[in-house]
Amino acid sequence: MRILVTGFDPFGGEKINPAYEAVKRLPDRIGNAEIQKLEIPTVFGTCDKVVAAFVREKRPDVVLSIGQAGGRFDVTVERVAINLVDGRIPDNEGNQPIDQPIRADGPSAYFSTLPVKTMVEAIRAKGIPASVSYTAGAYVCNYIMYCELDMAATQFPWLRCGFIHVPYMPAQAIGKPAPVPTMSVENMAVAIEAAIGAIIASDSDIHTKEGAIS
Repeated sequence: MRILVTGFDPFGGEKINPAYEAVKRLPDRIGNAEIQKLEIPTVFGTCDKVVAAFVREKRPDVVLSIGQAGGRFDVTVERVAINLVDGRIPDNEGNQPIDQPIRADGPSAYFSTLPVKTMVEAIRAKGIPASVSYTAGAYVCNYIMYCELDMAATQFPWLRCGFIHVPYMPAQAIGKPAPVPTMSVENMAVAIEAAIGAIIASDSDIHTKEGAIS
């Protein structure tokens, strides 16, 4: 099995992105899976092309993308991506699409094809807080998750895809109004490795109560 794990480059004025910092710390093999690592640009219309080119050349079985969600307290495994871009800030090339579909002829949403609840349980078993998230936002993280699932649906039928958000790392809290939830990049890497272990072990998901009331 080959698993591509992607992480974004820094954006929004940050000097570092914990997503790819955590990805870099992953071992090259987890169980029977070869781990492929790729930094992708925080740019609408480009990050998906970078991933698509990699998938065509290297043919991974799974794409797991990682992104930063400053303000979240735990590792959140995303369940759904919506067909909408609503950029609160410009991307790294100054693009700021607002109220635009990602794919004009695409479905309103795609659900992760990874065992999200099993992944959350595996992360918690490592002593790291985690939850299922039902919103990946409307920025580049949601964009890449939607695009990857669309690629799988239209071009790469063997491919399974999903997304994980991680909090800020401690150094990013400097200069921000308290409280700023953070997590060490080492714990993020442990969480991602645990999630990958769950992906390797299970094609189907468990049925546990993870839905939020609000």
